[in-house]
Amino acid sequence: MAVWETWRDAMERALYGDGGFYRRGERPGEHFRTSVHASPRFAAALATLLADVDAALGRPDRLDVVDIGAGSGELLVNLLDRVPAELAGRLVPVAVEVAPRPAGLPERIAWLPAPPERVTGLVVANEWLDNVPLDVVEQTPDGPRKVLVEARTGAERAGPEPSADELEWLERWWPLREPGDRAEVGDPRCAAWASVVARLDRGLAVAVDYAHRAGERPVYGTLTGYRDGATVPPVPDGSCDVTAHVALDACQVAGERAGATASLLTTQRDVLRALGLSGSRPPLDLAHRDPRGYLAALCAAGEDAELTDPGGLGGFGWLAQAVGTELPPVLAALA
Repeated sequence: MAVWETWRDAMERALYGDGGFYRRGERPGEHFRTSVHASPRFAAALATLLADVDAALGRPDRLDVVDIGAGSGELLVNLLDRVPAELAGRLVPVAVEVAPRPAGLPERIAWLPAPPERVTGLVVANEWLDNVPLDVVEQTPDGPRKVLVEARTGAERAGPEPSADELEWLERWWPLREPGDRAEVGDPRCAAWASVVARLDRGLAVAVDYAHRAGERPVYGTLTGYRDGATVPPVPDGSCDVTAHVALDACQVAGERAGATASLLTTQRDVLRALGLSGSRPPLDLAHRDPRGYLAALCAAGEDAELTDPGGLGGFGWLAQAVGTELPPVLAALA
C-alpha cells in the first residue's frame, strides 16, 4: 500500500532516519564532488580567511573552527595542515556530522552530532543547507498545495494547503503565479542558519551552497538526487542523496535577525579570487628555469580554475555573516 508524505518528512527520513543516507556513514565524496574533494587549495583559502578572522578578533587564546556537515572530516584535516603553527596551537577544530566518526581522523578534531552551543571563531557550512529537509509547493488551479511523495517510487500528488507561515515565506521569497509553478519552501533552512548564527559569540559564519536569489528562482524547483557520482531521480527511499538549492538571500535576512552585524552574499569565484586563488597559468619561461616548479604551479592553476569556474563550483553562493566584529577586510572589500 502506498504511503504518501510531505517532501520534508520524506527527506528527513531518507537522509537522517534510521538507516538513512547520512546516518549509515556514506562517504559523500563517493557520490558527489564538492570543493573540499576538488582540491586542498579550498582549505588553503579558508586557512587564509581563518587567519583574517583571528586577527579581527584580536587573536584570542582559543579560536574555534567548526565544520557543519563535515562528511569524512577532510576539510578540517586539510585546514590544520595549512595554518601557521602559532594559530594551530590555539585552534579548536570541531566536525559536526550525524554519521559515525571515521577511522583515522586526528584525535584533536572533535566529532559532534550538533554544533557547539557557543562559538568564537569561524563556522563553515559547505553544502550543508541544501540537505536541510523542506517542503515542495505547487501552484494548482485551486491555489498552492503541498506536494506529497511516495518514498518507494518518487511518485507525487497534490496534498494540503501550506501553513500560514509557509505562505508568508513563499509570498516574500518565492511567489507562485501560474499553475504548475513549483517552489521549495526554504523556511527550515532559514531557521537552521539562524540557529548557527545565534551560537556565535564573536566571529564569522559562512554558508557555501548551490543557491538562487529572488527574481531568479527556477520555475519548477531544483530537487535532485546523487548516487555514485551521478545525478539520479530524487527518490526519497534512502538510496541516494536528496538535495535542493538554497535561497541564501532569505537565509541572510534570517541570520541578521539572529544577531549578524555584517553580511556579504556573493559567489565562490569572487571570494576565492580575493583569497588568492587566481587560476592564472605560470609563465612559460618557468618551465625552463624550474620544470618541477612549473608543473606544480600549472597543477595549482588547474585546481583554482575548477574551484572558481562560474559555471561550476565558482558559481556557488557564499553567505558570510559576522557577529560581534566586522567582516574581515578581504570580504568587506567585496561588499
